Amino acid sequence: MDYTNLLNDSSGKKSKVGIIGATRGYGYTLLAQIPKVKLMDLRVICSRHPDECQAVLKEIGYKENQIVYCETKEAIHSADEDAVLIVSDYRLMPECGITALVECTGNTTVSADAALTALKRGINVYMVSKETDSVCGPMLNQTAAENGAVYSLVNGDQPRNLLDICSWANLLGLEIIAAGKASEYDFVWNRETGMLTYTDGNSKPESMPEIIDCWRYHGKETLDARKHLLKNYTEVISADLCEMNLVSNVTGLVPSSPFLNYPVAKASELANIFIPEEDGGILKKTGVVDVFYNLREEDEASFCGGEFIIVRCENKKMWDILKSKGHIISHNDNYACIYYPYHYMGLETPVSILLGDFMNIGTHTECRQVSVLAGVAKQDIPKGTQLKVAGHHHSIDGLVPELLEQNTAKNAAPFYLLNGAVLLKDVKKGEPVTLEHVDLSDLPTFDLYKKGTEL
Repeated sequence: MDYTNLLNDSSGKKSKVGIIGATRGYGYTLLAQIPKVKLMDLRVICSRHPDECQAVLKEIGYKENQIVYCETKEAIHSADEDAVLIVSDYRLMPECGITALVECTGNTTVSADAALTALKRGINVYMVSKETDSVCGPMLNQTAAENGAVYSLVNGDQPRNLLDICSWANLLGLEIIAAGKASEYDFVWNRETGMLTYTDGNSKPESMPEIIDCWRYHGKETLDARKHLLKNYTEVISADLCEMNLVSNVTGLVPSSPFLNYPVAKASELANIFIPEEDGGILKKTGVVDVFYNLREEDEASFCGGEFIIVRCENKKMWDILKSKGHIISHNDNYACIYYPYHYMGLETPVSILLGDFMNIGTHTECRQVSVLAGVAKQDIPKGTQLKVAGHHHSIDGLVPELLEQNTAKNAAPFYLLNGAVLLKDVKKGEPVTLEHVDLSDLPTFDLYKKGTEL
């Protein structure tokens, strides 16, 4: 998209932004970028830690006399229009004169309630909490459309960036064979020393000179060899499957398999891997979402958890021309890989907010519960166990996530509605957690999920 019209906007309008869950991680990167964006003002941030909010605001350049802590509606309404407000109760956000609500908590109950309240008041919502969209996305999109508001996933996180590539491909009439992303961390190999590093920040370099034997891609046997060598590092990551759940629900693309494929691959190999088995690839069907682990040498650029699509090459002469320019084409010349090697977190997010606030771009009324993120027991889990979402990858101890097509999910319990749920009966190893194992009936988010499955 060309942003010139936005850049040249002379209406005097500005996005007035409120952020819930603002001081760390994603929220912090957005806070740091907002002062640089001329069409945008930060109006309010919400956190249970107001002192931390104030410290972060001062750190990124706001003056102490600009910052006002408000505990009530009356305090908000009496505050200066140019003040940056801090509130502890997310339910006060709609009172702050915002045009854009950015939700970053990852808490499905809070974010769904906050989003619904804002949308019903005509306030645009920009959803960072992928956990919430995975279970409530269809209904939040519908609610936005019914109330003349925008509900949008955000650039800077992989689902929106991948949706942008998919919409670009659809506009051009390209057939998408697969769409996906790199998992968060790379496998980095030093050819000279034979040392391998997994870039999660916790793993120590390991001597693995035998990678040279499967460094060049020769087919599925290469992927099998890499998987065997790196089996202590690879896993099915709930955050990855959740992000592909979001893309699936908007695009209609389905999971490649319940646990996705996760090949260890270089970017240059993707057009040979994410293609049908009959063409030498790994896909049993096309029109799918999937994930890979990026493998690279120490002096090669990272894929940065970026996004890709594989498209069919229909006009051979055209794709031969593009191949000569260095684009990634499969060995049989039938498929091409198109990719963004980045997701810049909150640095990019202002783009989504401005597109929504100024151009009403964002809401996907076609969003449906195409796929369902569920959980399978890694070991026997006894009745009475309380499940809890925790950790960097927002995982649930004892469960392996799986991404199912909605029409085969039967009574699988949505993964991110299990936080805090107590098992009503034992779950055997290898069994999915179903709606018979837990009682979700009191959750407003479960009601939204059920309504979404009926659209």
